[in-house]
Amino acid sequence: MSQRPSIITPPPGPKAKALIARDTSVTSPSYIKEYPLVIERGDGVWVTDVDGNRYLDFMAGIAVASTGHSHPKVVAAIQEAAGKFLHICGTDFYYESMIALCERLSTAVPGMGKSKVFLTNSGTEAVEGAIKLARYHTRRQKLIAFKGAFHGRTMGAISLNSSKPGQRAHFGPLLPGVEHIPYSYPYRCSYNHKAEWCQVNCECATKLETDWFLSHFLPDEVAAIFVEPIQGEGGYVMPAPKFLKDLRRICDQHGILLIFDEVQSGIGRTGQMFAAETLGVAPDILLTAKGIASGMPIGAIIARESVMTWPRGTHGSTYGGNPVCCAAANATWDVIQPLLPKIREVGKTLYEGLTTLQKKFPFIGDIRGTGLMIGAEFIHTDKRPASDYVGKLEQLAFRKGLLLLSCGKSTIRFAPPLIITEAEIKVGLEILEQCLTELGVPS
Repeated sequence: MSQRPSIITPPPGPKAKALIARDTSVTSPSYIKEYPLVIERGDGVWVTDVDGNRYLDFMAGIAVASTGHSHPKVVAAIQEAAGKFLHICGTDFYYESMIALCERLSTAVPGMGKSKVFLTNSGTEAVEGAIKLARYHTRRQKLIAFKGAFHGRTMGAISLNSSKPGQRAHFGPLLPGVEHIPYSYPYRCSYNHKAEWCQVNCECATKLETDWFLSHFLPDEVAAIFVEPIQGEGGYVMPAPKFLKDLRRICDQHGILLIFDEVQSGIGRTGQMFAAETLGVAPDILLTAKGIASGMPIGAIIARESVMTWPRGTHGSTYGGNPVCCAAANATWDVIQPLLPKIREVGKTLYEGLTTLQKKFPFIGDIRGTGLMIGAEFIHTDKRPASDYVGKLEQLAFRKGLLLLSCGKSTIRFAPPLIITEAEIKVGLEILEQCLTELGVPS
């Protein structure tokens, strides 16, 4: 029999309330705090709060807990590494776990050829490093990013962002030389194409040649195009089939670097180790983090050897590639790589279950994604995003023992730990159906 959530004290319970009060008095008001989950421990796809409530996790700490919570192989690797040494600084010295991880990453992206790796502490640090590398290698300044994009929270990263105004507001002046162009959307396109047409024949990329390069800036000014091969915070948006291929062709033609931000889509999330393989396009630089070490803080810049041309001392990191984090990343890789076929199968079960719910609840406007990176968009009858509804759905699901998280304007992302089973997927879909029935049509 499948395990199920157990809510024994309506959350937040007394212990949770006490901790939330303590937190509020001392932590930054910039924290979001989606709902009052106060975690005490995790086990696989299950999370237990301080009052003993048990939840099914369909968001994995924003696609980070790739092997689930406290996977025994990852925990053992962390314990063994911590028992040897905690830090020595990979920028200045050598150790085997860092070398082993870089060996894996350097050959992990089909089509990139011989690559080299720089390890960071996070996805946003990988983005910052990639900005520096792109400008250094090309000796160009301009960067192209996309509407709906999210690349992190530091100054260079928020300069590339275009998903929520609050991420950029009042932090200027931002990094100069960044241009935002339309992404390949399933519903909406800045060039007013119909949704179905845009998904098949999208000209969002080729408009660079027929519009931007003719009237805005020259291609030989552009150092790099930063793109999420599958948009994450922007709404779990899948690109049109030819969109990334057009970007690859344009970059090759004009000496522009194509940079994939796979901070959220990488490390098995799409059913391949990286979305670059899933979608059949190889970048010049690939950035990854989040799920790479099951929750330990580490990220990576993977670049073609011919591109990683910055010399000794031009970039570094005190903690990047920390030995304990590298041990966790190597163990995570060992767990996930054999699971890739199963991730595709379980992802299909999730996708099909959501499409079945869509037939019953037509306000589910679009379901998109691949592997265990799937988004369901909620809309009003006139097709407007049902943003308030998504917030209510998150809260109700939490109180029924299902952890969800939104993205975009009105999308629920389904990004559970990659070890999730079909039985656990079905339990989550059952709770989701209960919530949708209870909430009714978006008002």
